[in-house]
Amino acid sequence: MTAAPTTTYDLLGIGIGPFGLGLAALADPLDDVEAVFLDQRDGFSWHAGMLIEGTTLQVPFLADLVTMADPTSPYSFLAWLKATGRLYQFYIRESFYPLRAEYDQYCRWVAEQLPALRWGRRVTSIVRVADPAADGGYVFEVTAETVRGAERSVEKYCAKHIVLGTGTQPRLPAHLQDLEGAGPVVHTSDYLPHRAELAASGSVTVVGSGQSAAEVYRDLLDGCGTGPGEHQVDWVTRSPRFFPMEYTKLTLEMTSPEYTDHYVSLPIEQRDVLAREQRNLYKGISGDLIDDIYDTLYRKSALGAEVPTTLLSDTEVTAARFDADGAGEYVLTLRHAQLGTTAEHRTRALVVATGYAPTAPGFLAPGLVNLDHRGRYAVARDYTVDDDRRIHVVNGEEHTHGVTAPDLGFGPWRNSVILANVTGREPYATERRIAFQQFGLPVAAEAKTNQPDEMEAAR
Repeated sequence: MTAAPTTTYDLLGIGIGPFGLGLAALADPLDDVEAVFLDQRDGFSWHAGMLIEGTTLQVPFLADLVTMADPTSPYSFLAWLKATGRLYQFYIRESFYPLRAEYDQYCRWVAEQLPALRWGRRVTSIVRVADPAADGGYVFEVTAETVRGAERSVEKYCAKHIVLGTGTQPRLPAHLQDLEGAGPVVHTSDYLPHRAELAASGSVTVVGSGQSAAEVYRDLLDGCGTGPGEHQVDWVTRSPRFFPMEYTKLTLEMTSPEYTDHYVSLPIEQRDVLAREQRNLYKGISGDLIDDIYDTLYRKSALGAEVPTTLLSDTEVTAARFDADGAGEYVLTLRHAQLGTTAEHRTRALVVATGYAPTAPGFLAPGLVNLDHRGRYAVARDYTVDDDRRIHVVNGEEHTHGVTAPDLGFGPWRNSVILANVTGREPYATERRIAFQQFGLPVAAEAKTNQPDEMEAAR
């Protein structure tokens, strides 16, 4: 059964993560935007596998779905606190950083209020079709498959603008993919459902860097010991050190429209280099968590107690296998970058914290969007990926726009730009300058460098 479209939407979003949900919340009160958002899941869920008790966001509560675009929005984090009777408790707590589980609950609360969201819809294709309301124009026809129990149906939607918010997918190194053995091998995105199994294995190795790796290591560290029911936990990262996320104020100005303008203007090769060099700006570990890990190790080792754990930095896992004939362990080949030496490391379980990677969804027809020579979205400054500026991307432009792409606090600004493009006006003010510093040389200085040096000219 196929349901034919009866409405041509101004905006159709595919994928309802925090950025898509924020766009839906900002579009909701606009009279000149009729929007619909599709997601294949049954409801909103944000990193469910990493909602470890006590963990917090690395950004303040102002970096919610809407506040940085519209502080008066009824869909703000503070509005949720008020609606749930927790505003004074949050105030007394005196911390800008919400709990992860709290942020997830807040997003679910917003999702429940938005009638434009359609869950359980898996998009299978997007094509251009003639627009009956515009001679020679076109709209996008989106086909989505819906499954309700044993019933399967197909729905079609028409829209003038598309927003691709399908996000990123867990990334595993090739030598850790399809690694089968007696113990669990899980990506951090699936950590909590396997936590008990991991701890029961007797020895767990966390592979990777960043906040997720640190949170998993800290969580497993509570049960680390040599007694009954306890386990060994090791942490291996190829990063030169267990580095903190840089959070100084002038550095934070890099999450700004001006720095994004600067980043977009750079050659693609230079942007790829910067993407690797700037990892500590948004993929580092919170300083408080690093200190907590150290304090926990200190407490556990007090009075000479043995703590069965190893921390290895500047060390890469280059190969892995399961030793079925031995002790039923995974055998990892480790290489230390500075020393150039290798060694084997044995463990019964693995947690892989190697991040996420953006992928162009399979429902995009060839030629529908612009891609670069590496098959990535060729994203324009206004977050569009087609020549007519009608297909937009959220959180798929890190390679073109830099550190602002995954930043929760910058999401409302990007959504404001998208809504301005859809409406032809500016429903939410988009600040052009917020930084005290200037990225690149001033125009006058650039012009001067093109003139002969005065001293050289005098000779």
